[in-house]
Amino acid sequence: MNSETSSMLFDVVVIGGSHAGQSAALQIARARRRVLVIDAGARRNRFAAQSHGVIGLDGRSPDAIAAEGKAQLLAYPNAQWRADSVVRAERSDAGYTLRCASGQDYRARQLVLAFGVVDELPELEGLEERWGESVFHCPYCHGYELDRGRIGVLGGGPLSYLSAMLMPEWGQTVFLTDGGYEPDEEQREALARRGVEIVRDRIARIVDRATVELADGRRIAFDGLFTMNRFRLSSPVAEQLGCAIEEGPLGPYVRTDDAMETSAPGVFACGDITHRGGTVALAIGNGALAGIAAHRKLVFG
Repeated sequence: MNSETSSMLFDVVVIGGSHAGQSAALQIARARRRVLVIDAGARRNRFAAQSHGVIGLDGRSPDAIAAEGKAQLLAYPNAQWRADSVVRAERSDAGYTLRCASGQDYRARQLVLAFGVVDELPELEGLEERWGESVFHCPYCHGYELDRGRIGVLGGGPLSYLSAMLMPEWGQTVFLTDGGYEPDEEQREALARRGVEIVRDRIARIVDRATVELADGRRIAFDGLFTMNRFRLSSPVAEQLGCAIEEGPLGPYVRTDDAMETSAPGVFACGDITHRGGTVALAIGNGALAGIAAHRKLVFG
């Protein structure tokens, strides 16, 4: 790190260097604008061995996809990368000033927020260490690989019911309500038509690969488990900048318009912190949109 870099005014600083952030930064770099990516190194999908549903990259390691994306981005001489985290962001005369955990400051005309979210996993023994390996949140990312096997949906509310309704596309499904959420009569009939079994007993823990042990000691083995867990924004930067934040069914997201611009002028957002996130393919797509829109705003104001 040098003082010249920290004092440089970048056209755009992208906060977050996962798939959405890289995609946004690439558009800006290819427009021959100065772009800096500041990345804390905590990608949401770092727990998964493979990434699916991304055309041309299906089945590759998320680590490999991210590493190759970074290398391709940094092949452009006007793109830079800093392994750091932004702790403070505020408006300045030139646009925005960022303070990082390292103590370094950076200036930017515009910002792209791509810092992602943190999953708030259910407090269930054995779940966290299996997250991304046999316990998942997205069937489009991981359902096919279960090869039409037995799938357990960990219940916790109406959204879990919707997940249980969807999951028979990928295998024989059991809806585990954990003694909490109780589907109404109409929902029970709909689940029955989909061939979904309901198990209402309390869950004690998860053992083996994806076996649910109930409170009474019985065990039900599955090929994979899915949970509709909540999440939170991984950074306070959006709040600091005054971006409008709305509450979605699973957690907060940064509100954007059709061009991925937030309510703060010159601040764009993409990836899982927006309502268009959730998969790598969607993150790459709306990241590209955010990058293109940020560049056009530099030109047209």
